[in-house]
Amino acid sequence: MNRVEHVMGFPVSLRVDDEGIGVGTIEEAADALFAWLRAVDARFSPFRADSEVCRYDRGELQLPYLSADLTEVLDLCEQYRIATDGAFDVRLPGRPLDPCAVVKGWSVQRAAELLTAAGARRFILNAGGDVVVAGGPWRVGVRHPEHADQLCTVLELTDGAVATSARYERGDHIVDGRTGRPATGLLSISVVADSLTEADATATAAFAMGPAGVDWAAARPGCEVFAVDAERRVRRTPGFPVALAAA
Repeated sequence: MNRVEHVMGFPVSLRVDDEGIGVGTIEEAADALFAWLRAVDARFSPFRADSEVCRYDRGELQLPYLSADLTEVLDLCEQYRIATDGAFDVRLPGRPLDPCAVVKGWSVQRAAELLTAAGARRFILNAGGDVVVAGGPWRVGVRHPEHADQLCTVLELTDGAVATSARYERGDHIVDGRTGRPATGLLSISVVADSLTEADATATAAFAMGPAGVDWAAARPGCEVFAVDAERRVRRTPGFPVALAAA
């Protein structure tokens, strides 16, 4: 089964190659997956005035009355803020609360878990270039940070996730919370981890830190890293799963 929908401002594609589960069951699981992502967008978007995030940011909701999901996301945001000494911060001065850097990976990981719970064992879920796979091997390309028609590496994953933070889609949109200025020390950084929650948040946090973020991300348990810095130098951890033909 193949399916693509536009959710949360980017295309989300799902492919399930699994002969051990009925088509009807997979279709129902896919319906639930995309319904979950649409619900996340409605509740967590910093651009919707009626979202839970915006209502909390305006003081209309107090911490004890937040949903368990938003409480979990805010806790994760705080963990990454502390771990990066403030480089990763969803509460930048003069800007509304914006937890999207955690919400995307967290919500897509939860979506993948809906598939697993429905019995899917071999699938690939791609959310705007951030990917969760199961039952591989699957090959995943990482876009060249300066040439849209080229890849800078291809990796092979069996079970796990990869996320990339870069400047090529939205410009200098990632801000170093320590300075309040856009982070420009890296062109892109890709992180492989067991979950997209970890991979996506780590990639964004490392990008905010600049070149020092590469070593920081590499030191996180279970994370492998591929990065291109502003001087076009490539850094790659030994365990980054580059596909053999790409290596």
